[in-house]
Amino acid sequence: MLVRLVCFLLLLLPATITAADDVFMFPEATSSVLPDPARFFSPDLLSSPLPTNSFFQNFVLNNGNQTEYIHPYLIKPDLSSLTISYPDQVSTSASTSQTFSPDLTISALNSPSPNNQNHVVSSFSHLSVTLDIQESLKFFLVRGSPYVTFKTMQSVSIQISTVDTIVSLITNRELTKFKLQLNNGQTWLFYASSPITLTYYTSSIISQEFSGVFRIAILSDPSPETESVLDRSSECYPVSGYTVLSEPSSIGYNWYKQCWGEKADLLMLATPLHVRLGFGLKVVDGFRYKSIDGDLVGVAGDSWVLKSNPVAVTWHSIKGVRSESYPQIIAALVKDVDGLDSSNISTTSSYFYGKLVARAARLAMIAEEIGYLDVIPRITTYLKATIEPWLDGTFQGNGFIYDKSWGGIITKQGSADSGADFGFGLYNDHHYHIGYFVYGIAVLAKIDPDWGIKYKPQAYSLMGDFMTFDNDMGDIMTFSNGTRSTYPYLRCFDTWKLHSEASGLIEFADGRNQESTSEAINAYYSAALMGSAYGDTQLFNMGSLLATMEIDAANTWWHIKENGTIYPQDFASENRITGIVWANKRDSGLWFAPPEQKECRVGIQVLPLLPVTGALFADRDFVRQLVDWSSPALERGGVGEGWKAFVYALEGIYDQEDALVKVTSLTSHDDGNSLSNMLWWIFSRYM
Repeated sequence: MLVRLVCFLLLLLPATITAADDVFMFPEATSSVLPDPARFFSPDLLSSPLPTNSFFQNFVLNNGNQTEYIHPYLIKPDLSSLTISYPDQVSTSASTSQTFSPDLTISALNSPSPNNQNHVVSSFSHLSVTLDIQESLKFFLVRGSPYVTFKTMQSVSIQISTVDTIVSLITNRELTKFKLQLNNGQTWLFYASSPITLTYYTSSIISQEFSGVFRIAILSDPSPETESVLDRSSECYPVSGYTVLSEPSSIGYNWYKQCWGEKADLLMLATPLHVRLGFGLKVVDGFRYKSIDGDLVGVAGDSWVLKSNPVAVTWHSIKGVRSESYPQIIAALVKDVDGLDSSNISTTSSYFYGKLVARAARLAMIAEEIGYLDVIPRITTYLKATIEPWLDGTFQGNGFIYDKSWGGIITKQGSADSGADFGFGLYNDHHYHIGYFVYGIAVLAKIDPDWGIKYKPQAYSLMGDFMTFDNDMGDIMTFSNGTRSTYPYLRCFDTWKLHSEASGLIEFADGRNQESTSEAINAYYSAALMGSAYGDTQLFNMGSLLATMEIDAANTWWHIKENGTIYPQDFASENRITGIVWANKRDSGLWFAPPEQKECRVGIQVLPLLPVTGALFADRDFVRQLVDWSSPALERGGVGEGWKAFVYALEGIYDQEDALVKVTSLTSHDDGNSLSNMLWWIFSRYM
């Protein structure tokens, strides 16, 4: 008893692992399917882990010339140039997306570098990437900047080309500002740090040799006020931007800037979610740009603070379970636990295996909540039998290994087959897969502290693959092997968009994407629970913060309310929830189902059913809209029972009686769900 007490007290000590701790490293292995990062990253960046789901990922994949959306522009680099597009939006009932048109292409005419040299990522930060083109032009691509800024790395002649016809090019007396009018109706403004002579032809502009900083911005509307705002902020430009996660409920943005003239506040653009969460933002009246994410508005200032109302991260339901339902839940628990048999698991998929682990862990928490502890020893045995082989490397057929080239965990199957484990070997969906394991580990560490202590290094190493975060700007708090960081900063979570991205190192014309917000929430919720189990307050707070932000983003870009204003009417009127949110597109279809299978669209944004799911669907009016919209799809022949369950779960938020009848008539459940979990959910909803 004394030994167990000591172990429990040790478990409560802060669990942040540093180089001095007993650090676990998964076995290092070489992948045959991963791209070589040395093609596009500068050599000095290769000694540290590299981003695998970033906003500029297309720039370092294959030929590096697919577009990325860096608000408010689509950017397309090539061997010797960079193209800017201020995109239009095209919508149907099935999708809405932004279209790329090569509005302006910038290059250097007398570059000393050969034309076959790739562009180079010379630096990157949470909110920016710096691209060097032909050793002549250095582009500071900062998210939310209404300008595209570059500087020459030596004196060169600049060429700016367009697919349209130039109507006029007007300059000021000092030759430092130019207004370009195109025949497509666009007006662009150029700003130079020193006088520059520009000569224009039908579809191109050529400068005399120039050394300095050059900025380009579209005039989003023809008003003198908008032009005046751009003029006032033209001489100070951001070169990088960093995010500071402040526990428990705020995120800060800080930009580093340089100025060639009188210092002024930076002019940046904010999404609707930034504005809603912004604390003391200096919004510039009337200054806005169009975007697929909703109108972007101008904000003045070198730093922002975003604050949200933190969600309650709890092991059990917030309001408790109706006591009169205990016998029914216990009967389901006994049956579900009797079915646990680790020897009968046939899958070797990290995703589906992780779901089975989390499903069993949910049974333990339900049993604990209602005080039926008789089944917990059986669940504990199952969890140990299923989790330990993945942590100690004895799992047959698959397992976790470490890839040094990019810096992260991949699977054995994924290291040789790019399609295995849904692309996990290419860093796709890491937060989904690992999130399920982390939930199981957190629950097991809670109910068996001795086991938790034994496997703490492995647990933190696994969780750290997607949950490595900063204390301060650039000072990554990670799990070090003594020579280099193990994982990149927040592998999946995009601190600008405030939600996660998937796709990994796979090139897509529309950039990174995420399908299931609920599984992303599960990942950060589970990390917070791991912090709770290990007494790690910082991890608990960071996991809670990211889960909160993921929920805020889901309610902004995935949940389409009947009176919403984010999306065009032709798309919004036909959809109550998106299928996939891409950087540059919104789809009604899923990776695995067409748009008409609305029950799948709902289910993939609900599963797994957890205590935190109530916070994700806190808007009861919207939930009713969503159920009414999706319920007719359940009348089709062949609809899966597991998908029906998630629609019924949402109905249980506002009509427990009808939902209970439907739930108890189901003949099967999703592999990560159970009748016990469904009953727990229904009986923990209160009007």
